[in-house]
Amino acid sequence: MKKKRRERNNILLPASNDLFIGLDVILWRKRHRVLSFISAVFSCLLFLLFAFSVLTPPPPATDHFLSRHFSAARKTQAVESIFDKVFKVPTSGGNLGRDLWSSSRSKFYYGCSNASKRFQSAYMKTQPNRYLMIATSGGLNQQRTGIIDAVVVAYILNATLVIPKLDQHSYWKDTSDFAEIFNVDLFISSLQRDVEIIKELPPNGGEAWVPRSMRVPRKCNSECYQTRVLPVLDKKHLVELTKFDYRLSNRLETDLQKLRCRVNYHALKFTDSILEMGRILVERMRMKAKHFIALHLRFEPDMLAFSGCYYGGGEEEREELGAIRKRWKSLHVSNPEKVRRHGRCPLTPEEIGLMLRALGFGSDVHIYVASGEVYGGEETLAPLKALFPNFHSKETIATKEELAPFSAFSARMAALDYTVCDESDVFATNNNGNMARILAGRRRYFGHKPTIRSNAKKLYKLFLDRHNMTWDEFASKVRTYQIGFKGEPKEVKPGRGEFHENPDSCICEAKDLKSSQDRNSGVEVSDEQEQQSLEEGPDWTDADYLDNDAVLKELTNVDSGVLTKRGEPEVEELFSD
Repeated sequence: MKKKRRERNNILLPASNDLFIGLDVILWRKRHRVLSFISAVFSCLLFLLFAFSVLTPPPPATDHFLSRHFSAARKTQAVESIFDKVFKVPTSGGNLGRDLWSSSRSKFYYGCSNASKRFQSAYMKTQPNRYLMIATSGGLNQQRTGIIDAVVVAYILNATLVIPKLDQHSYWKDTSDFAEIFNVDLFISSLQRDVEIIKELPPNGGEAWVPRSMRVPRKCNSECYQTRVLPVLDKKHLVELTKFDYRLSNRLETDLQKLRCRVNYHALKFTDSILEMGRILVERMRMKAKHFIALHLRFEPDMLAFSGCYYGGGEEEREELGAIRKRWKSLHVSNPEKVRRHGRCPLTPEEIGLMLRALGFGSDVHIYVASGEVYGGEETLAPLKALFPNFHSKETIATKEELAPFSAFSARMAALDYTVCDESDVFATNNNGNMARILAGRRRYFGHKPTIRSNAKKLYKLFLDRHNMTWDEFASKVRTYQIGFKGEPKEVKPGRGEFHENPDSCICEAKDLKSSQDRNSGVEVSDEQEQQSLEEGPDWTDADYLDNDAVLKELTNVDSGVLTKRGEPEVEELFSD
């Protein structure tokens, strides 16, 4: 019995061993499959994490703005971000195979503003007992446009022009009168053939003159003045046009446009003291370098507040600029991203510096900065100074004693900046306000000196994505986007844009050209590029710096027959200088 049991056990043992071995194999295969599945899952997760880190866009460009409230660590990080491993900014502008300091096509064009034979002289057409007074508005360059247009309006009305009164009550609070900023005798003598101009009203038979105050709509043309103002002038003999800025049509007959140019480029000059100090500043810049850039930075707190833009400074920035923004009661609530996307935000100093470097200007270039108080102070300027260490302003190249006669007057200080910007080899502007427009037109008239205006609408997207590309890719795109924004001849078709910026009626082509092929060798912008160029000019620079109460108070003192509708309140040029 025992023997049979042992024999049965001997038969079962091999079978049991085979069974255990089979189970082990099955379990091993299952563990292998589980481990393979887990490994595959982890591999997918790692791949997704890597892809996310690569494809996720960097923080918006506005986050690179250095608010003065940021910590020192954030400041250092932001400055060093310029020199990151992928987007490494070279110190040299590179050899782009072209002259950065002049336009190759400028020799084919020159300023011409002489009157035609059909243009009647002042002594032939000026009517007795017709006197026109003008009250300008805004800052220096806004007032300049008013003065220029006042001469043309006096010609249209066959009237004698009394030297215009300057705005002494706007934001700038400058008490200077005409003769303290402009050479009044030169102004009168230079235009004596065109318009009769006097410093003061003549006696009125022993009675005091009582002017009829009026305000005409913006862009009022010749027929508008003859219909609205001339009948009143014939009746009252003295009319004062108030808030006189951009009150004359952009499009006029050629002889009137040329009169505008004679006033702007030949008759309206600063006083000798301003010109002399301006000459000293330019000479000191020339002593530092053969060529220099003048940059109209326009990054003051009030400008940023009015624009409604946001630059990454957090809640403190929003509260700070929001408090300033309340000054303009009629402003709508802004959408900062939309405003910037449409190219209506000033570039940051860092962005301006990157644009200039991409256009070919190296770190050895000297820059003269025309600017008021920069929002964020030195922290904001740090990236620009890192790119261009040779950084100057009138305060750094002149002593306090030299600037003392001008420093208490914002318009005279602006006149000094105007002079240096006008004489610079390259003028770069961060907005399309009055100073930018006036200087762009002047530089076209006197030889098409390079004038760089940032194509903010296109550059905005590029700055957002700049850390996802190499410097060469970035620089190439900047140069492409800036075609049509560098002050070249025929960038804008005749009759388009603001006349003070594009005085096409006063630009003539040279007759002794080698060939028409040479003349047209430059790149003219397409209709699409031109339309974009016109759209880039932010409309908000044409806004007024008045609050509603002041406007309504003034409405009661002017002729209501020549005002625009009360439901459409006018606004004048803002922060023009």
